Amino acid sequence: MRRLTLDIPESVGLDERELVLFLAAKLYESGKLTLGQAADLVGLTKPTFAELLGKYGVSLFNYPASEIDRDVKNA
Repeated sequence: MRRLTLDIPESVGLDERELVLFLAAKLYESGKLTLGQAADLVGLTKPTFAELLGKYGVSLFNYPASEIDRDVKNA
């Protein structure tokens, strides 16, 4: 795993823990991390991390609408 150091402006208003949660949620949302990988990144269980996704506007069901339409047509 790589380590990254960032200088975040105080005006963002998030502490380190919240920033890591935000990053993990957005990486999960974009499909870069699985739910388990994102939970591991922040040191939480999958159920606990899943509960926090809504705080960052991220759906647990990360399935693009275009794929749902395609699946319905193929059904």
